[in-house]
Amino acid sequence: MVTVRLLGPDDSAVLDTVAPDVFDEPVSSVWAAEFFADPRHHIAVALDRNLVVGFASAVHYVHPDKAPALWINEIGVAPAYQRRGLGKKLLGALLDRGGALGCTEAWLGTEASNEAARALYRSAGWSEDESLVAYSIDIEP
Repeated sequence: MVTVRLLGPDDSAVLDTVAPDVFDEPVSSVWAAEFFADPRHHIAVALDRNLVVGFASAVHYVHPDKAPALWINEIGVAPAYQRRGLGKKLLGALLDRGGALGCTEAWLGTEASNEAARALYRSAGWSEDESLVAYSIDIEP
């Protein structure tokens, strides 16, 4: 049975055992430590026993003229566990956390070509904002 739970600051070891194709890259212990040290970072995982088979991460933030909001950064589910409702459950766990923190809105983005993600978000009751345009740039360290 797969369970979904939010991880806390002392749970980084949970990410030591991750199924293939859940994250884009191998989990870095350095970056995981930094992630878990920041109370504004949140991660929900789907666990099949002690194996992470899915995750969703988010950041809650404030702005001088707006109520707190939750930005969903990324969602990943191992291919063998897709289409079982785990994406919805992971999103729900993050939305519950955001609500408990006083967030009044959640938002996310995906590629226009990512039909699986778009179907997930629609099925979970999210509205698509076709007026949003995204930009990115690499930053030299």
